[in-house]
Amino acid sequence: MEEKILSNKKHGMAVLLLTILLYVIACLGLAISVSLYNTAEAVLLSVCVAYLCLGWIPLLGLRVLKPKEALVLTLFGKYVGTIKDEGFYWVNPFCVAVNPAAKTRLNQSGDVRTVSAPVANTNGESVSVEFVNKKLSLKIMTLNNNKQKVNDCLGNPVEIGIAVIWRIVDTAKAVFNVDNYKEFLSLQCDAALRNIVRIYPYDVAPGIDTTGDGLADDGSLRGSSEIVASRIRDEIQERVAEAGIEIVEARITYLAYATEIAAVMLQRQQASAIIDARKMIVDGAVGMVEMALERLNEHGTVVLDEERKAAMVSNLLVVLCGNRDAQPVVNSGSLY
Repeated sequence: MEEKILSNKKHGMAVLLLTILLYVIACLGLAISVSLYNTAEAVLLSVCVAYLCLGWIPLLGLRVLKPKEALVLTLFGKYVGTIKDEGFYWVNPFCVAVNPAAKTRLNQSGDVRTVSAPVANTNGESVSVEFVNKKLSLKIMTLNNNKQKVNDCLGNPVEIGIAVIWRIVDTAKAVFNVDNYKEFLSLQCDAALRNIVRIYPYDVAPGIDTTGDGLADDGSLRGSSEIVASRIRDEIQERVAEAGIEIVEARITYLAYATEIAAVMLQRQQASAIIDARKMIVDGAVGMVEMALERLNEHGTVVLDEERKAAMVSNLLVVLCGNRDAQPVVNSGSLY
């Protein structure tokens, strides 16, 4: 479906003024024909009455568009074109605006509650009538899909949510190529999110290839969020191109382990942090012991045999690697 832009229809004000002028002339002609009734005035009377009854039909073709709005028009089921620029338009009164997603409400910007007004029916009861806006918004909108629970490449359940920034670039494809472009976009976002998340682990894991080149890398959902978001955007764009939608950007808005394993994974992260901290403490303590022995040997302050060196090293490591402050014990006797 090729989009056709109607750019030569900005005659709304001229048609409106002409219609009002013709109504005034018809009213004057009706008054004259009634006051001076004869055969000639009878014809004028018939013409004036006919116009007063049918002259309002051209007013149905008046359309007003604000900036960044579009209107897709069909005539008896045939696509006739799209008007995009802001202005006061006049089109064929029998043209119908088409927007299959006009009533669809998603968790996104641009979807606001439609205006409804109470109308009395034949029984005198008040009935709420909803007015649906058939105009398409060409503005940049943000879709904030619900959080999903997806298994990462290690099988761990992860809860993740994304925000997709998008806009319509081809109104004909958006209206006619898919049944409902908003629902189509939402479903494709969910599918693309699942496909990409399955490639990555939540955190860096050894032996995982996330790029597809056969080599292990450090890619992860937590550490490579920009790369993951870019791949999600490309995946969604490939899926929604036929719907005339452009994906401007995709961002991860929520990322966490699922509740059933969150506590266990937190303990795992804490254990990993403790091990890393212990490694650093031990490395520092060994360096300090080596420095102490070298300084003692260098200046000849104390001459220790291998057994005493081992005891000294043991005591220093206990003091430096302990979680609590050391309680020294003073030996008042001989070392030997």
